[in-house]
Amino acid sequence: MKPYKVIPALVFTILFIFACDNKPTQITKASDYNQYLHMAGNESIDFVNKEINFWQSKYDAAPNQKTYLGIIASKYATLFEYTGNIKNLYKTENLLTQSNEASNYSSVSTIRSLGRNYIAQHRFKEALVLAKKALAIGEGRIETQKLLFDVQMELGNFTEAETNLNAIKDMKDFDYLIRLAKWNDHKGDLKTAITFMEKARDIAEKEDNKTLKIWSYSNLGDFYGHAGMIQESYDSYLKTLAINPNYSYALKGIAWIVFSHERSTKEAKRIVEAIEVTHNTPDFFLLKSQIAQFEGNKKEADLNEKAYFNMLNANNYGAMYNKYNTLIYADEKENAAKALEIAKIEVDHRPTPDSYDLLAWSYLNTGENKKALEIAKAHVIGKSFEPKVQYHLAMIYKANNMAQKVAPIKEELLSSIYEMGPNFEKKVNQL
Repeated sequence: MKPYKVIPALVFTILFIFACDNKPTQITKASDYNQYLHMAGNESIDFVNKEINFWQSKYDAAPNQKTYLGIIASKYATLFEYTGNIKNLYKTENLLTQSNEASNYSSVSTIRSLGRNYIAQHRFKEALVLAKKALAIGEGRIETQKLLFDVQMELGNFTEAETNLNAIKDMKDFDYLIRLAKWNDHKGDLKTAITFMEKARDIAEKEDNKTLKIWSYSNLGDFYGHAGMIQESYDSYLKTLAINPNYSYALKGIAWIVFSHERSTKEAKRIVEAIEVTHNTPDFFLLKSQIAQFEGNKKEADLNEKAYFNMLNANNYGAMYNKYNTLIYADEKENAAKALEIAKIEVDHRPTPDSYDLLAWSYLNTGENKKALEIAKAHVIGKSFEPKVQYHLAMIYKANNMAQKVAPIKEELLSSIYEMGPNFEKKVNQL
């Protein structure tokens, strides 16, 4: 999961360019990315592990040096990003908690680090408490306001988020520009969002900062894909991999292009299964389930969905997969009540338009059409532009005999199939 995860917007113009034989244009070439699928080793992970051993030995030799705990924690956070292993995220939390307790929560940088860890765990309200604690101390105010923006966006407190964004305004600052991009994306202005993300990328390139280049290239890969700029999306993912050959997020982006744009399920599965060797997270089972579903292989789709839940049961992911679980259960009428239960928890955790959409969608699937419409009117309509949210709205309108509201959404959704995935093509056409 990426730290500045960007919310897709409905206004994306997804263009599908078809050759005269009605097959989608071929964007990807296996020869471009094959070298990244089966790497002999992982230099990034090896380096992080060496760093952990180095700093751990220093701490063991001088346990009174509590500052070492924060350094070791940052290495485990990086390891979590590279591997997806949830144990590394909890190890980070444990070390940061020890460090904060040792300083009696007086170090703003360590407080902020724990706040970011809570965001990764989807413990947003706890992250907000820490961010406010850091702000009250006063030191490093700008960095704290960046954290506050991130937390407020996750909690749906958009007025407060905008206040913090304005407070850190600096058009030459990478961190400000990526947040400005996220803000415009949230408002549904993808074109402007891309412009600011490109400005951030330019800064990363000018400074030749490897970490920032990886982050900006991979996020631009997402943005370009949402805007229908599939070639640019693919090129951005390749740029990411050229810097870090083991960056699984970029490989997953390429797998999505292969699946959703080129409709090549066999190749998409090959890429996903290669990523899973080093970066094994539950969402890959869901992607494989989607691919199998598109192939019409219900048995394989169900097996992958079962594997997804088995992985959740074997590890404590907390609230991190609540959204996925709600959507899966809501689509199965016998589990719709379970979806409603999780959606209510998610609204309590993060009362955003997207969370309320899950609640409305769950009510719809339990047969409470009017209740679904009531929630959508109060908390969703005009507040989220994400295509799947718009699809849910169309279905809610349809169930409440408001056909006149469905037509314009359907037209927009037909241009968003790439982002939603090919399984939605039939669903949208049936609206």
